[in-house]
Amino acid sequence: MSEETKSLNFIEHIVEEDLANGLEKSQLRFRFPPEPNGYLHIGHAASICLNFGLGEQYNAPVNLRFDDTNPAKEEQEYVDAIKKDIEWLGFKWANELYSSDYFGQLYDWTIELIKKGKAYVDTQSSEEIRTQKGTPTSVGTDSPYRNRNVEENLALFEKMKNGDFEEGTCVLRAKIDMAHNNMHLRDPIMYRVLKKAHHRTGNDWCIYPMYDWTHGESDYIEQISHSICTLEFKSHRELYDWYLDQVVTSDKLRPKQREFARRNLSYTIMSKRKLLQLVENKVVNGWDDPRMPTISGLRRRGYTPESIRNFSEISGISKRDNVTDVALLEFCIKDHLNKTAPRVLAVLDPVKVIITNYTEEEEFLDANYNDYEDGFGSRKVPFSREIYIEKEDFREEANKKFFRLKLGKEVRLKNAYIIKAESCVKDSEGNITEIHCTYDKDSRSGSGSEASKRKVKGTLHWVSAKHAIQAEVRVYDRLFLEEAPDSHKDKNFMEFINPNSLETITAFVEPSLKSAKKGEKFQFQRKGYFCVDKDTTTENLVFNRTVPLRDSWEKMETK
Repeated sequence: MSEETKSLNFIEHIVEEDLANGLEKSQLRFRFPPEPNGYLHIGHAASICLNFGLGEQYNAPVNLRFDDTNPAKEEQEYVDAIKKDIEWLGFKWANELYSSDYFGQLYDWTIELIKKGKAYVDTQSSEEIRTQKGTPTSVGTDSPYRNRNVEENLALFEKMKNGDFEEGTCVLRAKIDMAHNNMHLRDPIMYRVLKKAHHRTGNDWCIYPMYDWTHGESDYIEQISHSICTLEFKSHRELYDWYLDQVVTSDKLRPKQREFARRNLSYTIMSKRKLLQLVENKVVNGWDDPRMPTISGLRRRGYTPESIRNFSEISGISKRDNVTDVALLEFCIKDHLNKTAPRVLAVLDPVKVIITNYTEEEEFLDANYNDYEDGFGSRKVPFSREIYIEKEDFREEANKKFFRLKLGKEVRLKNAYIIKAESCVKDSEGNITEIHCTYDKDSRSGSGSEASKRKVKGTLHWVSAKHAIQAEVRVYDRLFLEEAPDSHKDKNFMEFINPNSLETITAFVEPSLKSAKKGEKFQFQRKGYFCVDKDTTTENLVFNRTVPLRDSWEKMETK
């Protein structure tokens, strides 16, 4: 869709309206401001794509600013992971900045607020302060320390800065209006004492600014034109503007905060706090576990940057909270891999087939790498007297709707021959261990013979038992059984964990995959899309299932 015909989302309409009302295009500047207290997830991808997409659309700079004001939860590990994720998605930031860059300026502005009588030190407990806030339907109560004089407040704030107070014993509050109908303006906290080492400033500070005080002032320092936040910050906008009123000068651009609905996904948890619980409780194997909705987890599972960006584009930008069906995300990766992933042969649940009348020692057959688009070429696949097929592809007896292999019937082996099942061998427990077949030697695919043109209803994938490589395959499924696992007030989201979200199996794959590199993606014909995992070694080939070809959940839900 061209830029001329593409419909604008409401954020783009706001930008266009501001440009029409006199904002210079050269003044456009955006930012993505993550807190480095966890790994980014698919919900953050919406904000990344929106902000950096605006930057690309208007040829405007986009800052990456880390909101690092809480050293108790933030780590350099998260900073590094966030940068890696954004780069992997294909975006480049104009400047790498940190809220901690502005600690000195924020402190100086705070001193000016205290001198103007607009901030005071409160030595009440957090519970007392919370109680005095009131409710949405009842006004708050003034703190007994609200009218401390300027000199006393300056002295107390200096002591806070010097580390003379313990954590939780005092805070600095803005002096606004305890009867305000917006509770965020009922003397909000600006600073608290935290005696924790910061990942960048070390122990230089033991007081740290709150998000609301830091957010707008950082936007102002960086001259951000449009501060785009998720919907939960809409009620904070009035406070954002109040803080800006205290520092903005007429010669500089005043930032504008606007909000859009965060991305929620079915069968998924989006809270970083809850995702951390999954990691700490070892429900998953780290932040990049392929079952996690983190960008690093999706990358490891086999998702591509293109699929995630396309998902964000299709999902759109909304003004109201909603839940996007995870099937849309799965569609986007299927759509991309269908065009880009080579087709290969792999058998995940093998049973041996012996072609009793096959006399050649071995043979190499032509197989196309990709049936969807040109440019992938072909490779030679070995064929032999003994092959593996999927157990589910054979039945001794079956009805007319079963078009796979059954006794006395024929199927075609993909890119190979037509075979006919003659008998089968079972173990003492009745499990089928071998299937004995005959083949039509003139039916080889592509040979041009009349027999090769003969039509049979079923086509099966296979691998040569003699040449196949053993591989570890991790079959991932949705981590939660419930569509909205964190929406139940009377139940913990952990109660909805899918006990079968990971099945590790031993499979056999065609020999061309011996040289597969970590991160490479393939379609295992008839089974799904798979990615080479980072755990792969020269001795052990490991694949992660990205997504099956068909949605098994849809079948389950319609039963």
